[in-house]
Amino acid sequence: MKIAVFSTKAYDRRFLDAAAGGQHALDYIEARLSLQTAPLARGAGAVCAFANDRVDAGVLTEFKSLGVHLVALRAAGYNNVDLAAAKVLGVTIARVPAYSPAAIAEYAVALMLALDRNIHRAYARVREGNFALEGLLGFNLSGKTVGVVGTGRIGAGVVRIMQGFGCHVLAHDLRPNPVCLEAGIKYLSLPELLGACDVITLHCPLTPATRHLIGAEAIGQMKRGMMLINTSRGAVVDTAALIEGIKTGAIGHLGLDVYEEEAKLFFADRSDDVIGDDVFERLLTFPNVLVTGHQAFFTREALTAIAQTTIENITAFERTGRALHEVT
Repeated sequence: MKIAVFSTKAYDRRFLDAAAGGQHALDYIEARLSLQTAPLARGAGAVCAFANDRVDAGVLTEFKSLGVHLVALRAAGYNNVDLAAAKVLGVTIARVPAYSPAAIAEYAVALMLALDRNIHRAYARVREGNFALEGLLGFNLSGKTVGVVGTGRIGAGVVRIMQGFGCHVLAHDLRPNPVCLEAGIKYLSLPELLGACDVITLHCPLTPATRHLIGAEAIGQMKRGMMLINTSRGAVVDTAALIEGIKTGAIGHLGLDVYEEEAKLFFADRSDDVIGDDVFERLLTFPNVLVTGHQAFFTREALTAIAQTTIENITAFERTGRALHEVT
C-alpha cells in the first residue's frame, strides 16, 4: 500500500523505514497536513499524520474523494481529528495508544528538577563566565507534595518516580488507576488537589472537558508559589491565565513542553524568524519559566515503538480492513 506520510523529518524516515521493512511504499511529505496540502495524498490508500496535522472535516472529505480510507496517527492523542466526520465519511482513524510512557514521565520530572534547581539559568550563566550562585537557590523535592492530574500509563509512571524521590503523591482522575491505588495514592477532587500540592504535573488528554482545565479559577485555588508542569496538550491550560499567575506570584515555577498555539511554531527552525505570537514571547521573558518544543516523547525507544505500531496499524488495515488501534 502507498502511504502519504505528512509532517516528516529525517528521524521519521529513519524509524518508519526500519519498521516498514519495505512492505509499504512510504511517500514522505515535509509539509503539514491541511486542506491545502491534503491533495498531495493522491494515489495513496492511507495517510500517516502527526500530532499537529489537521484532520478536520474538510481534509477528510478530500481524502474520501482521493480514495484514502485510513488515517494512521503516529501519536496517542487525537484531538486534531474530527471523529464525527470520519465516521460519516467512512475513513478509519488509528492511533498509537502507548509508545513509551516512561519517556514522557521522565521528561516531566526533568522539567521539575531543572526548574527547582535553576539548571537552565545556571547553564546560561556558566557559558558567559558567571559562576555566582545568587538567584539560583532551589528546594528539595523530597518531602514535598506532588499532584498528578491524569493517572494513565504516563501519570502512573510519574507517580512511581516521585515516590522514589520521597514525595507525598496525590492524584486526580475521573477513573482512578488500580496500580496507583495499590501504591497507596490518594485521589482528590481537582480543587482539593490544587490547594494541597507544591508541584502539579498534568497528564490528561485534551477533551472538551479538559480544555483550559487550568485557568484563572484553578490558579486561584493553588497553593501560592507552587510549580506547574504540562507535558500533555497545550490547551489543557489557559496560557493567558498562566502568565497572570506568574506575574502575581501565584505560580512560582512553570514548565511547558506543549503550547496551545504550537502548531504555528513547533517542529521547525524559527531562529531566523520574527515570532509574531506575543503570548508565547511573553512566556519566554520570565526567569522561572522553562519552555521546550514538544520533545518529551523524543527518545529512541519511543520513536521505535511509534513507528512499529503505526506500521502494524497500516498492515492490519490492508489485510483485514481493520486497524489494530482504531479510534471511535
